[in-house]
Amino acid sequence: MRFLYLVFISLIFSSTMTSQSKDYITVFEKNNDQTATYAETISFYKKIASNFKTIQVNEAGMTDSGFPLHEVVVSMSGHLNPEEARAAGKLVLFVNNAIHPGEPCGVDASMLLVRNILTKRLPSFEDIVLVIIPFYNIGGGLNRGSYSRANQNGPEAYGFRGNAKNLDLNRDFIKCDSENAVSFAKLYTKWMPDVFIDNHTSNGADYQYTMTMICTQADKLGGEMQKYLNEKLEPILYQKMKGKNWEMTPYVYARTIPDEGISGFLDLPRYSSGYAALHQAYSFIPEAHMLKPYKDRVNSIYAFMEVMLETMKENKTAIQESRKKAAQEMQSKKLFDLNWKLVSDKSERFLFKGYEAKYKPSLISGKDRLYYDREAPFEKEIKVFKYYEPSISVEKPKAYLIPQAYKNLVELLINNGIEVKRLEQDEVFEVEKYRIVDYETVKKPYEGHYLHYDVAVEKFDVKQSYYKGDFLIKTDQPAVRFIIETLEPQAADSFFAWNYFDSVLQQKEYYSDYVFEDSAVEILDDNENIKKAFEDKKSSDEAFSKDGKAQLDFIYKLSLHYEPTVNVYPIARVTEIDEKF
Repeated sequence: MRFLYLVFISLIFSSTMTSQSKDYITVFEKNNDQTATYAETISFYKKIASNFKTIQVNEAGMTDSGFPLHEVVVSMSGHLNPEEARAAGKLVLFVNNAIHPGEPCGVDASMLLVRNILTKRLPSFEDIVLVIIPFYNIGGGLNRGSYSRANQNGPEAYGFRGNAKNLDLNRDFIKCDSENAVSFAKLYTKWMPDVFIDNHTSNGADYQYTMTMICTQADKLGGEMQKYLNEKLEPILYQKMKGKNWEMTPYVYARTIPDEGISGFLDLPRYSSGYAALHQAYSFIPEAHMLKPYKDRVNSIYAFMEVMLETMKENKTAIQESRKKAAQEMQSKKLFDLNWKLVSDKSERFLFKGYEAKYKPSLISGKDRLYYDREAPFEKEIKVFKYYEPSISVEKPKAYLIPQAYKNLVELLINNGIEVKRLEQDEVFEVEKYRIVDYETVKKPYEGHYLHYDVAVEKFDVKQSYYKGDFLIKTDQPAVRFIIETLEPQAADSFFAWNYFDSVLQQKEYYSDYVFEDSAVEILDDNENIKKAFEDKKSSDEAFSKDGKAQLDFIYKLSLHYEPTVNVYPIARVTEIDEKF
């Protein structure tokens, strides 16, 4: 069967094409170990768009490279903008390519897919609008070479993982340090797709499969979408890919070797599929296996996108209904999960086709080294640890208040389709605020930031003045998950975690010891509570009792001189809000 399918594919991609199809031969088809450059990719789409009314190629914002991002829209029904598509009840499939340009399978596969749809080499997908970013990381694509993917089997030349600012764009969807990510957010939320695909190539263990797949972590979706993904959509995709002779495995996120089990990938919002999940989309990352020939990797990605189109066509109503119910669930939901941990005592069994992991002496070190013996294939059940449970949850407020000093964050929210209001006059609100009481920070920079984690807070109520022009963000809107997971400081990919509020973690006013010594005596004499706390600390803490500087600092921090804003998170939660807002 696999042989027959490959013959069929080769017939499509070769001499049996119509003369019209022959005008759109891709770089990959001319040489199966070549991938198109950024310029060749955009030229291909512009050429084909000049001859078909059912495709548009548009510039869609700028990237760090100085070259524009492009949007390719294919609609056999002619609905080429999101307003028309939504009004007509169409499903939207959004495909992203070359976020890592060293993994270019999707670039070439998408060109083949679009060409074959337009020239009717594939059945018509009238109920689906296909939106493609043909080449996302343009800067990385321009940095082309043959050596950066040391473990990869072709193509001959390809792009680099980092973009023009040396950012990994698949970590940038929340912090938006790149122009690429800002343009992506605007384009994504313009379309608000039903299904999202981000095409990749895997790293890691060796095994028999060409195609592996990451589904967005279903526990994070919750409710109707979690149920539909687990029980219907995911099994259909596995079945259909097997029918096309591209049998899949869950992404091999192995603990050590696959035999010992693989874990479900927790796609936090920094990643593309986790970002899409914040907007209630079914999101998938197909990962073609790095060691398989480039031709097979492209063809398997092509098959996956074709399968997705078929599945969406056949299950249109179910997909729409599950997303509609999910939107309703989000609006009625009161408790939102922020962080997750893997459930280690719950797993599923998967019949895995691998190669035996063995060890032999290293020719470099002489120590035992791992290798996978392709002469020893096996099929056996392994454990898949795919379930996560929430570790931190928070109650949804009615709204958040953001001082206008942080308008850069508000712009990010607006780019993601969030409705924002500005106060028209000065107002006083009763709000909940957080004091950051503890956090950890990575020791080395991570994607341009010193990322915070394990954030602990204490909540307090306060009546506070806000001013004309400050921002009010209500939570009764579709992107409520995006709002909460960016504005709640304990969330793994919150704006706080990404260092947008580090200035509040720094004390701004201090004292001179020799002057404050006299003031400290007066403070102890005038305030029995501070005096008692001070004496208790001295008697219970031997190191403190011998440290004059620590004692002075203790008194200072309990006095009125100590600034009240230190470690106070500046975004406030509003639990009750006047109807005028």
